[in-house]
Amino acid sequence: MGMNELVWKKRTREEIENFSQSYKRFIDYAKTERLAIRYFEKLLIEDGYVHIANYTGKEEKVYYINRGKSLVAVKGNISNGINFVSAHVDAPRIDLRPYPFYEDSGIALAKTHYYGGVKKYQWFSLPLSLVGVLVKEGGEKIDICIGCDEEDPVLVLPDLLPHLDKEDKKVSEHFKADKMNIILGSIPLEGEEKEPVKKNILKILKEKYNIDEEDFISADLELVPALKPRDVGIDRSFIGAYGHDDRICAYQAIMALLSCEAKSKAAGVILFDREEIGSEGDAGAQARFYRAFLRRLLLTNGNSDTESALDTLISKSTMISADVTTLFDPSFAEVHDKLNVAKAGYGAAIVKYTGRGGKSGASEAHAELVGRVRSVLNRNGISWQVSLLGKVDVGGGGTVAKFLAQEGFDTIDMGPGLMSMHAPFELVSKADLYETYLAFKVLLEEL
Repeated sequence: MGMNELVWKKRTREEIENFSQSYKRFIDYAKTERLAIRYFEKLLIEDGYVHIANYTGKEEKVYYINRGKSLVAVKGNISNGINFVSAHVDAPRIDLRPYPFYEDSGIALAKTHYYGGVKKYQWFSLPLSLVGVLVKEGGEKIDICIGCDEEDPVLVLPDLLPHLDKEDKKVSEHFKADKMNIILGSIPLEGEEKEPVKKNILKILKEKYNIDEEDFISADLELVPALKPRDVGIDRSFIGAYGHDDRICAYQAIMALLSCEAKSKAAGVILFDREEIGSEGDAGAQARFYRAFLRRLLLTNGNSDTESALDTLISKSTMISADVTTLFDPSFAEVHDKLNVAKAGYGAAIVKYTGRGGKSGASEAHAELVGRVRSVLNRNGISWQVSLLGKVDVGGGGTVAKFLAQEGFDTIDMGPGLMSMHAPFELVSKADLYETYLAFKVLLEEL
């Protein structure tokens, strides 16, 4: 049995650390969803995956990148269905507004717009990097990364000093989105009278990237913490980093796909964007790119009625909706149900249902699927536990699971627990990181 078994007692420190170090290299690189997908595409190609555009029906490993922000990959014979692990690669952050730059009282600033469920106060007075892509009018795509190297300057949302911050307000009222303006600089451009500091900033950007102010309208630029992943704790048992939610599950899923052996069913991974804002748009879980990919596989393999064949394929398939859950924090014990919360070091957490209140907006796994998952995990000696996202009427949340379930996939939520979820620096147990990868691997092979 593997339920509630401590991982540290059954795995060697060496194997846990080896996986943790490779993950730290990934999470340090993957500061945005585009960078995460770029990292994974390289791994897939190195492992012999071919792009769907070059698929002839003979290849065992196929993948597709959707708009540089989402991905689907499959290996093996799909005739008996596909065991999928899905995750998302976006994370809470601060975005630049489309036309962000202005000058006030000799300081150049940029306006921002927060993305996802953030506690705004956590992002003030924090060193930030500006990362993303900018597309010029002629179609040239330019990678931007300011604050990524040790010698780079960083950007900051300045906070108000406590001496002038005496008014007692709710946190939600005190930290306003319109106050989240990035400091860009204070040196004026010589010879300029109107907005000389802003013009100097634009001059510097022009010299470095050959870009103009209007080019920022066609850009995906994100402000993310300029913090390196670090071991946390005297015993180094945790990893602290930005973006664990949910790039950790994306990494575990891809590594499981690369290392697993497709047996009676094919194995696959789907990675989505936009989960943090409801899985909207053409790169999120409500998009149809992965269905188009599967139809292309079916068509190339001789199925003329691909819509009917796709329905049959989905009915034979299973979906692990891989997303993080809350990890028990003794300092905030009152918000957790101790019987139904992930604990550090006890492995992958099965989340039977999500939603809020009376399971509103929930995806709930059928008992039959939960039983099959338990059987595979126990048979392979995987440590696992049960978790929900807080006490009833206190917590709650959602994942991509409900959208995939609506398409007909037999779906269940699973992932590692995090402390400080959605904060600029989240914590995960190294043991849970490694054990959840092992769980995904055996589920891809045997579910």
